[in-house]
Amino acid sequence: MLKHRLLFGTLMTIFFVGVVILDGWIDGSLTASAANEGVQSAGRLPAGTLLCILIALLVIPAQLELSKLVTSKNLQSFSLVCIIGAILLATSWYWSQLELFNISLALYLLFVCAFVLLALLLFQYIRCGTSGVLANCGANYFCICYLGLLSSFVPGIRIDFGLWPLLMFVSVVKSADIGAYAIGSLFGKHKFSPIISPAKTWEGMGGAVGAAVIVALLFAVSGGIMGWRCGVIFGVCFAFIGQMGDLVESMIKRDAEQKDSANKVPGFGGILDIIDSPLVAAPFAYLFFMCCA
Repeated sequence: MLKHRLLFGTLMTIFFVGVVILDGWIDGSLTASAANEGVQSAGRLPAGTLLCILIALLVIPAQLELSKLVTSKNLQSFSLVCIIGAILLATSWYWSQLELFNISLALYLLFVCAFVLLALLLFQYIRCGTSGVLANCGANYFCICYLGLLSSFVPGIRIDFGLWPLLMFVSVVKSADIGAYAIGSLFGKHKFSPIISPAKTWEGMGGAVGAAVIVALLFAVSGGIMGWRCGVIFGVCFAFIGQMGDLVESMIKRDAEQKDSANKVPGFGGILDIIDSPLVAAPFAYLFFMCCA
């Protein structure tokens, strides 16, 4: 299990880094100056085009995995509305930079949230009538916000702060995941969260912090993103926040009485098991970069 997790975790990280760098080359920000990295170059595609396509493709299987967890609780899942709604929310920063219909990001989010809710009510009426309105619509709306709203901050970081801060954020969170699993598997004895996730240990958390701080310092110093002190703080904070994200998904799975969201990726489980920590950490990362910019 540890071998598979290290192998596939490394391969997925390399793939993501390649997509983000290719994305930066396509929109011209890879060769832009640091001051103008988030600005779209003339004649180029909008920033984050390839990244948003990747996120939209990941939302589909992840939402289906969430739907499976919803149905395991004897609730109705409106997968089509959930997938469309989550993608519209996840790509909100991308559409806002196009200035479609002159609508701001805040207005776009409000309209999407409102019409998605109405669509859920319509599907509820067609499929279930008045049976389980609050439970069904509430569960599906949660799925849309959990995947769509939280993941929207990933392209938000890319568009507002640039390519390298995004790579720093994802690399720190995922290296913390790998460090926690590796050290926890080898040396873990003291339980970190026995009720939600009995496999997590304080030794694993130490491994997460160590790996995250090293990666954060490498990005902070070599990329000129922030000072080394802020890099250390970033690594420590997002080692913990990333693990909290993993606990959030574990809480959902435990309620649904499922060990993993799926078994698509050896050593990990499903797509949700891979993206759970960056999902919860993304809004905090955006806030951190906003305060440190």
